[in-house]
Amino acid sequence: MAKKKPLKKFWAFLMWLLALLVALAVGFGMTSGTLLIKWLPAIVTVVAGWFVVILTLIGVIVAIIDALK
Repeated sequence: MAKKKPLKKFWAFLMWLLALLVALAVGFGMTSGTLLIKWLPAIVTVVAGWFVVILTLIGVIVAIIDALK
């Protein structure tokens, strides 16, 4: 398998980091009630927001473990 070029590796990390920040922003916006989904009760949005936050944090932990291998 060919090694990734340094710029490509940096770009992939940057995109991953931005996606992480967006996921956390959306998740915390949903948990705080700032972002609500029309036609759904607020509690459904809050619970979905916590799923987003928790799964994002699990994804970060898995990515760190994978990078350390």
